[in-house]
Amino acid sequence: MTAVQKFATDGIAPPERLAFWNALVDRVYSGTYVKSASGDFSGEMWTWQVGDLSMIRPRSTASFVGRDPRYTDDERLILHLQCRGSSIHRQHGSETPLGAGDFIIASPHEAYAIDLAAHELLVVEFPRAPLAERFPGIDDALRQRMSGATPGARVFHDFLLSLWRQSQQGLADPDWQDGVSQVFYDLVALAMRGASRPDAAVPAADSALRRKVLGMVEAQLADPALRTLGLATQCNASVRTIQNLFAGMGTTPSTYILERRLARAAERLSAAAEVSITDVAFEFGFNDSAYFARAFRQRFGVSPREWRRK
Repeated sequence: MTAVQKFATDGIAPPERLAFWNALVDRVYSGTYVKSASGDFSGEMWTWQVGDLSMIRPRSTASFVGRDPRYTDDERLILHLQCRGSSIHRQHGSETPLGAGDFIIASPHEAYAIDLAAHELLVVEFPRAPLAERFPGIDDALRQRMSGATPGARVFHDFLLSLWRQSQQGLADPDWQDGVSQVFYDLVALAMRGASRPDAAVPAADSALRRKVLGMVEAQLADPALRTLGLATQCNASVRTIQNLFAGMGTTPSTYILERRLARAAERLSAAAEVSITDVAFEFGFNDSAYFARAFRQRFGVSPREWRRK
């Protein structure tokens, strides 16, 4: 297992950042390149290899990412999970939009391209065979949007985030690595089984509204006034419509917003030791640091300070 490495464009002159970023992504995933129409491109990326999972966690301003076909002895797949922002994936003549929480699995052996707004992703490249054993219909599921609104997808997302948190402890036990790989394949298969069905059972207009609302929640977590009424007003929909949308996901708007705020705050606490706990709370829409601490402990079983120390 390799140690987690972090790379960032901080400290690099703006005209040189894109060249630096291209050299980096090509080294991590060969054949990958990045273009940006903006003159102020910036980004940061964490990389980690555990068992047969090759993972990266990139954040950057809006960009276009392409990858040339990669030829290897073993057949592999690549998963892109949209943590923040939105994107459009293109491969083999298909065009697939993703919102926050959604994911897609594609083949790195064929060229693909991604149009990305300002974003954060979790990307995992892995052997095809273990997933095909658990999900026999894998070929039909490639290049399809997998909804992040299902329970299975949310569990899978939380697992990946938890895995990154564990990476800070530098665990290198081979048995642990093998166990992580097996859990990864089990959970992604579970998420695919659930996520491949919702849009067939939900009218297209409702599915589009759900993607829009979830994207809005993710983009507005810092706003303490984020409420059901505000979401309804922005979508030109009734409050009952928004409530029913979340009920179909097995939750409520306020519960979902709180869960996303706490999840993002937990990530921030782990990644930015220099930022105070109070500032992290305010950054994700909590007006009261004491309430944030109570909600955090109820969700994760430890205080924000203990979480960061561990």
